[in-house]
Amino acid sequence: MRKRRPGKIPWSRPLADLVQTAIDPVLRRQGFGPPGLVMFWDDIVGERLAAMSQPVKVQWPARQHDRAAENRPAPATLVVRVETGFALELQHLAPLVIERVNAHFGWRCVARLLLKQGPVAALPLAKHGVRPLDKAAEAAAETIVGSGVEEPLRLALTRLGARVLAGP
Repeated sequence: MRKRRPGKIPWSRPLADLVQTAIDPVLRRQGFGPPGLVMFWDDIVGERLAAMSQPVKVQWPARQHDRAAENRPAPATLVVRVETGFALELQHLAPLVIERVNAHFGWRCVARLLLKQGPVAALPLAKHGVRPLDKAAEAAAETIVGSGVEEPLRLALTRLGARVLAGP
């Protein structure tokens, strides 16, 4: 029999571990990518592109045996719904969008965009689910981050730091 430490329940685990293991198979079956992609779409691609497009799903390719040895999944295809008159412009901006999505997640998760033309519905969660950055917290975060890192990383760290410093 295991010895119990006082104040520690032996079967306790972080709730996030339990929830994540329950949600992952459901998300995979539905074809959805990471939820941060939908929530922060306007931060990732900018307000102008976000107004005319929205991510629909992330299509992961079938797992290959040589990739399994590397323990890295093959890059996915990001399916994006785009307003009909804006599709050509987004097609030209596809490399930039892919770069920004990959920078947001910190690894090369998306290799190509697949554009689906149609009306783009407003996403209330994306606009209202995240508070705007506090200018004082943003200035403090910029001071902490400094200028010794590359621009995309500096911006991401500043945004993260501002949210942490602003508190709940």
